Amino acid sequence: MTDLRSLLEARARGEGFAAMGIAAPGAMRPAGERLRDWVAEGYHGGMGWMEERIAWRADASALWPEARSVVMLVENYGPQDDPLATLAQADRATISVYARNRDYHDRIKKRLKRLARWIVEETGEDVKVFVDTAPVMEKPLAALAGLGWQGKHTNLVSRDVGSWAFLGAIFTTLDLPKDAAHGDRCGSCRACLDICPTAAFPAPYRLDARRCISYLTIEHKGPIPQEFRAAMGNRIYGCDDCLAVCPWNKFARVAQDSAYHAREALRAPALAELLALDEAGFRALFTASPVKRIGRGRFLRNVLIAAGNSGDAGLVASVRALLRDDEPLVRGAAVWAMARLSDGTDLTAPVQDDEDAGVRAEWRAALRGIGDPAG
Repeated sequence: MTDLRSLLEARARGEGFAAMGIAAPGAMRPAGERLRDWVAEGYHGGMGWMEERIAWRADASALWPEARSVVMLVENYGPQDDPLATLAQADRATISVYARNRDYHDRIKKRLKRLARWIVEETGEDVKVFVDTAPVMEKPLAALAGLGWQGKHTNLVSRDVGSWAFLGAIFTTLDLPKDAAHGDRCGSCRACLDICPTAAFPAPYRLDARRCISYLTIEHKGPIPQEFRAAMGNRIYGCDDCLAVCPWNKFARVAQDSAYHAREALRAPALAELLALDEAGFRALFTASPVKRIGRGRFLRNVLIAAGNSGDAGLVASVRALLRDDEPLVRGAAVWAMARLSDGTDLTAPVQDDEDAGVRAEWRAALRGIGDPAG
């Protein structure tokens, strides 16, 4: 089995994975209890699936009782440039590093399947592969497999790739030698906690998703709560602040796979260009990107918040055009952005129709600080 493990690790590195470790499925029960407490406190926000299959999430051995080992793989997606540099460019958008090119799920799953197929061919044992698409707690399993530890920002920190780690899992009925769990190496550092724009960490190692910009821009389906809009700045999809400041990134390397390098069109896209996207344009720009899954409505909601935060009066015309968008979510965000960018002189022009009158009423309310009617 030791020889088999060595061969598997060599093949994993040949596939491009940065590291491999092996954990016992039943070893994560303490992490499962922490998950139950987290959900009970409501920190999962609107992510109902976290609660629906919590029995499987909390205990990997319950997901597939026949599994004897979980092979955890780390893939490096280290950025080429400072991921926080675009935050100072108010007329540009900041997209999370992981979403600046192709969706990692498909690429990692293909590699996992090749490794899993090799296990079956060599041993005849059964396998199942997972990449963030099933009720599997990848981060605690990776820590148990010796690949790193969950930092105070709750993400995995690795000595090999810092905080820039994609994770994949192969469950197998094969009983492989297990690795020792990795100890915590955060010490007294608070960099990730202190930089959070929305104070989303009520305590070290605890994340309130309801306050997290990544959750708000990706998972949250309604209007962005007003208390977080200014803090979002120009972050339109995800947030890398807590990851980027981790001191352990000194060991990180630029991603080996060029598919994780930022596409030029997504490195720092102009807000004006994003505001002009119709449905076809949105789909074309984000083909094979994880951004595509939130849809144009939520995406433009985020871009409009960034526009409102930009202070750039040159965006007024682009925002005004979205006051009549088909989606209420977009219209509401446009009203807020207009209230931030315009002094309201447009309200003195003749009213065109009932719809125009309604939009202006919402706009006046926003100018008075009441906010958009949806939130």
